[in-house]
Amino acid sequence: MASNEIMNVNLFGQEIGRIGLDEDQKRSSFQYNPTFLESNTLQNIFPNTGVLKRTEYVQLFSQFDNETFKGIPPQFADSLPDMFGSIIFKAWLDSKDQKYISVLEQLAYVGNRGMGAIEYSPSVKIQENASIDLNEIIDVLKEVLNLKKTTKQKNLDSQALINIFKIGTSAGGARPKILISEEKETGKVIPGDLEVSDKYNHYLVKLAIDEENGYPREVVEYCYYQIIKKIGIRMMDSKLIEDRHFATLRFDRQDGEKKHVLTASGMTGWDYKSPKESSYENLFKLCSFLKIPHAQIEELFKRMVFNIVYGNVDDHLKNHSFIYNQQGDNWELSPAYDITFALNPLINFNNTKRALSINGKRSNIKLKDVFKLADDFTIKNPEGVVRNILSYKDELINLFEEHDIPKLVSEKIAKSIVELI
Repeated sequence: MASNEIMNVNLFGQEIGRIGLDEDQKRSSFQYNPTFLESNTLQNIFPNTGVLKRTEYVQLFSQFDNETFKGIPPQFADSLPDMFGSIIFKAWLDSKDQKYISVLEQLAYVGNRGMGAIEYSPSVKIQENASIDLNEIIDVLKEVLNLKKTTKQKNLDSQALINIFKIGTSAGGARPKILISEEKETGKVIPGDLEVSDKYNHYLVKLAIDEENGYPREVVEYCYYQIIKKIGIRMMDSKLIEDRHFATLRFDRQDGEKKHVLTASGMTGWDYKSPKESSYENLFKLCSFLKIPHAQIEELFKRMVFNIVYGNVDDHLKNHSFIYNQQGDNWELSPAYDITFALNPLINFNNTKRALSINGKRSNIKLKDVFKLADDFTIKNPEGVVRNILSYKDELINLFEEHDIPKLVSEKIAKSIVELI
């Protein structure tokens, strides 16, 4: 694919526009489909956050030429594979003796398989195979992640690698993840991109693959999930597979339909790796701009307090998302996700900083900082929220014991709990 070729952007069964990228000029473009604009439908699919304008003219972008957005508008960069997906993507390409792939070609491989509802065409056909063997996938992933040898030397041109590519490259984040669908009646598991149907439960699965870290991260996250639900923070139903892999229902696949989803970073163009706009204040302001129901803004406050208290410092702008309501042409806060103890408790860290600042601070957050934000955004009874969240610390430690989390890990996490009050 040449650097000046274009890619069709589709949503809910219609072409909404086309995206182009000139890699030599380090400039991308987007133009709405005139027929789509004339329909006057889905007017709020890309809120006016200063990135995409609802106009018939070609829009040019040069400000997104960085590691996060790869030169294209953030709304579409959200569809690209993140760190782990990129590793699998590279391994799969190496097995085909293909050393370079453009950003638009990556979107072509994403096709209709990405997170959310945005689809790209022309898409690249990938061989379909409905069988999934988690143990085989984990074995191959371990080889992929052993970067001391080339893919050719590791003989990773297997069907398992194709399966991993098909079900793993669209899931965001740095941890090993795959997307699967489980048939409700039979329990049969297929790759998550083969069917969007109410006959299936669609899961994102975090694989327990790097035991050398000394503790089961996925089981820790499952314990956190149970406490989060009790506190009243919305999360999709989750479970453990084989008592070690963390599986959570996908909020971008509900009622047999794809849901249009954007991260806070993708919606605004705020680089989640940069501290410049990475603050909870900006996240709350975005919620207000989107007219998110105030009950959900208060829930976001709960998430923030939980992250402070229980050590989730990896609460960056791609770990907060919004779901589009097609009927109301409006947005809501997505269920919470990726909330766990973010550091390795077996390692001593000094001066750990949060991804999102609070009252201009990324560490040593105090109750007064939390109360200031609560006052700015009209949060009711913030002290009661803090006390309630703190009250679950003993129950969390008990869950660790029930799930055989090593005592040293449990004790380290317990000592790191921030007693705001």
